[in-house]
Amino acid sequence: MEYVTMGHSGLKVSRACLGAMNFGTSASAPCDEAEAKRIIGAFLDAGNNFIDTANIYTQGESEQIVGRAVKGRRDSVVIATKGRGQQGPGPNDIGLSRRYLTRALDDSLRRLDTDYIDLYQCHFPDADTPIEETMATLDGFVKSGKVRYLGCSNFSGSQIVEAQWAAQTIGATRFISLQPRYSLLARRIEEDVLAACGRHGLGTLVYSPLGGGVLTGKYQRDVEPTRDTRMGRYGQMGRSSGIPAAHFDVADAVAEVAAELETTSTAVALAWVLSRRGVTSVIIGPRTLEQYEANMVGFDLTLPADAVKRLSAASNGMR
Repeated sequence: MEYVTMGHSGLKVSRACLGAMNFGTSASAPCDEAEAKRIIGAFLDAGNNFIDTANIYTQGESEQIVGRAVKGRRDSVVIATKGRGQQGPGPNDIGLSRRYLTRALDDSLRRLDTDYIDLYQCHFPDADTPIEETMATLDGFVKSGKVRYLGCSNFSGSQIVEAQWAAQTIGATRFISLQPRYSLLARRIEEDVLAACGRHGLGTLVYSPLGGGVLTGKYQRDVEPTRDTRMGRYGQMGRSSGIPAAHFDVADAVAEVAAELETTSTAVALAWVLSRRGVTSVIIGPRTLEQYEANMVGFDLTLPADAVKRLSAASNGMR
């Protein structure tokens, strides 16, 4: 098992990070607790140690499932969770204010049934709250022992710089990680975000490496998605014709490489992300044990240099 250091810290995590967004019983996350525990058990038994969730995933059920699943092996697991999303009807039930974050952290600790969070992350930026207030609040969490490390998610390059500068100015704990979207279909972070992370000591745990499933080959041009797919469950596209033609072109390039290497498109898409400079850990979000096993093949696949170049060239427009 390969472990890497997360950013400018001593925290060691597996290159595979298990995303728990699908764990729960809601219509958008059809992975019940029994199946989630099978996935988590297989993931940890294989030597991996990194699990990511959030307070808004399945209305808190995801955190509860993760907490129960790691009972008895908590000290060997790095748990990451996030706060910022809507937690009630009031104006202070969302954001990165001191009031919101203090309550959100305590609620996450309760749902996870743990005394501490290994990596606590700001889920999205909050333009309504001074970044100094956020960083000072997070620093208090670290000093109290409730949080070990701090991270952010979906921050731009300039927002990363601002947060790190604010922390330095007030003598607070700095971020060690960023959680951004990244795949052959979403390469915008290559423009300045990855460089900002490198300069300011942030590692990355990237999400949606399969492009919402498009890169696996499960969707086809002008064919209605089946009900067991993400698009079929959400009904957000209606038909796969809602996917840009350029995305299908990239998926075709992935399938060609997979055929040449006698492996799957899923493995190739994941292996490409893992090959990229600046990527520390990659989040996978399986709904079934079979999906988990299919995903893990990508972590053992090393793409030939010419395949990496071909895929990169095919997706150059995805920025």
